[in-house]
Amino acid sequence: MTHFIKSAFAFLFMIVVFIQCSEPKAPDEKSKYKEVYQGEEGPGKGKNIVLIASDHEYRSEESLPALARILAKHYGFTCTVLWGLDDKGNILPGSSNVKGLEALDHADLMVIFTRFQDWADEDMEHINAYLESGKPVIGLRTATHAFHNKDNPKWNHYDFRYDGPKTEWKNGFGPMVLGETWVDHYGTNHKQATRLVIEEAQKDHPVMRGVNNAWMQSGAYEVHPEQRGATVLATGQVLNGMTADSPEDSTKPRLPVAWVRDYTLPGGKTGKAFATVHGASEDLLNDGFRRMLVNASLWAVGLEDQIRPDNTIGFVGPYQPTTFNFDGYKANVKPSDLAGFESLIMPGEVVQLPKKE
Repeated sequence: MTHFIKSAFAFLFMIVVFIQCSEPKAPDEKSKYKEVYQGEEGPGKGKNIVLIASDHEYRSEESLPALARILAKHYGFTCTVLWGLDDKGNILPGSSNVKGLEALDHADLMVIFTRFQDWADEDMEHINAYLESGKPVIGLRTATHAFHNKDNPKWNHYDFRYDGPKTEWKNGFGPMVLGETWVDHYGTNHKQATRLVIEEAQKDHPVMRGVNNAWMQSGAYEVHPEQRGATVLATGQVLNGMTADSPEDSTKPRLPVAWVRDYTLPGGKTGKAFATVHGASEDLLNDGFRRMLVNASLWAVGLEDQIRPDNTIGFVGPYQPTTFNFDGYKANVKPSDLAGFESLIMPGEVVQLPKKE
């Protein structure tokens, strides 16, 4: 009899479990503000990359998920993309409402493409702890001026114009980690594209392996990272036009557009960083530029022996980038709309960004 009762309970338990597993589950709260692209096979398997996208102009909300899919599908990384959101959970370019930064606690690489962010204290704790641990960083375009939080008494030293008592933090996150802050445009943005020219002494650097015919539609920046100990991998030739075959602007000597350096936060460990002043949505359409970003990701996590000049760099799923500008972006798009490897980047209709009052 006892055996019969135990068997009956076991049977009932199995039925309950089956019903629970069969019932549709409500979306996990965290899945509302991030997307995880899970790699299966490749040299990056077991390593986590966190990509943070929120700028006002260059469509980082499109560039970074496209890069994440490539790194996950072709190289096996687990890539978590975080976006700036509005109060309805839609992706809002430039928003400082970036949720899920605790993912940095277990990250092997941070890719940051933000502009003028002002995060809450508990969110700053995650990025600060990551940087103090000396883990690698890749910074794209506006990451040189990633933060504008001068009114935060605890974290204002991250501000791109910081000039306070923590003198080692002058001009904030950009110089401290990447080697440069915002200075100025170099040439006329949206009218002058840039051709990438690899430095002769760096042609054999792993990040430049297989990089050919790279040009970027985003304009150059005035930067001098070599003054902060960076190794310049490539300079940029400003072009008089927005096509690869546009004539050179002879009035603009070449300035750095891609470099590597070591960084160390006060009291922290030393880590390595790769930075480029490009990375806009349409820049990724160029094979050479896209290969450089893939190479930099492998280099950053110590997999430079896996960088081959013919590694796969093809887009995963449809990539139809929006032209970068201040005015228009794809609205009413939630992170979940970019789930999986086959969803369109970027869905939605182009609308005007809200104007600041």
